[in-house]
Amino acid sequence: MPPSFPSDSNTLQDQASAITQKNVETIARIQHEAEARRTWGEKVADAFASTVGSWPFLIIQTVLLAAWVTANVLHFIKPWDPYPFILLNLALSFQAAYASPIIMMSQNRQAKLADERNHLALQIALLAEQEDTETLLLLRKICTHLQITPDSEKESEGLAEKTDPSVLIEQIKKATLK
Repeated sequence: MPPSFPSDSNTLQDQASAITQKNVETIARIQHEAEARRTWGEKVADAFASTVGSWPFLIIQTVLLAAWVTANVLHFIKPWDPYPFILLNLALSFQAAYASPIIMMSQNRQAKLADERNHLALQIALLAEQEDTETLLLLRKICTHLQITPDSEKESEGLAEKTDPSVLIEQIKKATLK
């Protein structure tokens, strides 16, 4: 039985919208699953990195540092950390000593997720390329059967060949080394 084709353009738009919605839901599910897999330490590191990497934190820290320096320089009250602000340096060193590794943990987890997404995107791209190649081969067979000659025979032959990812990687390496 031959496939039926919708005659109404709204039906095509509805189908495209449904496919897009399904894809969005799949991506959201994958993201939710990744969030749910986080350990307690990863959740803490992400929350810490999110807080420390925000404008409110930067503004509050700037105000506190300015108040510290001002209070110790202008002597509104008895200075507890006179210039060169050794206590302030100690406090900021402690903050940096703990903040840096925690932020790195969060970034490492996010990099791992990005690698997983890139791997998935590569697999999908390779699958799409294989499907395109098969489609081109099928179209060539149809053209041959119907005795239709394509305008650009050589170009269509090259596109119908299977792509070897390792050959592409070598071509990219050669091109970027120039």
